[in-house]
Amino acid sequence: MTDQDPPAGGIVTRTSTGSVAQCIERLRLALEANGLTVFAEFDHSSEARARGLELRDTQVVVFGNPVTGTPVMQAVPLVALDLPLKVLIYDDGGTTTLAYLSPEALQARYAIPAGLAASLRGIDAIAEAAAAA
Repeated sequence: MTDQDPPAGGIVTRTSTGSVAQCIERLRLALEANGLTVFAEFDHSSEARARGLELRDTQVVVFGNPVTGTPVMQAVPLVALDLPLKVLIYDDGGTTTLAYLSPEALQARYAIPAGLAASLRGIDAIAEAAAAA
């Protein structure tokens, strides 16, 4: 597995062995183990195929915890543009890749107070668990 430092935009990427479907399943298990709720899953590639278009296997999982996310949005309403948290999982030429916006980027973008931003940091461990084969 390879981790890349977030670029200027704050996107973290991790590579994983196995398929996108296997990585999504590991992500679901990690979310469940951490008491997080999956709010939505978007299968962009299936929607593209349904319209006669081709797109590599590309899925987004949206998740969070209202108990920890709500105080952040109460303090900084605009952060709701990026919450709940999201992980993109896609096939990059045979390599499964996960991507998400780093907690540090979210904190900087919205000037989230440090005490509240701490609740966003769990995404790193969740992504690590999902990427682990």
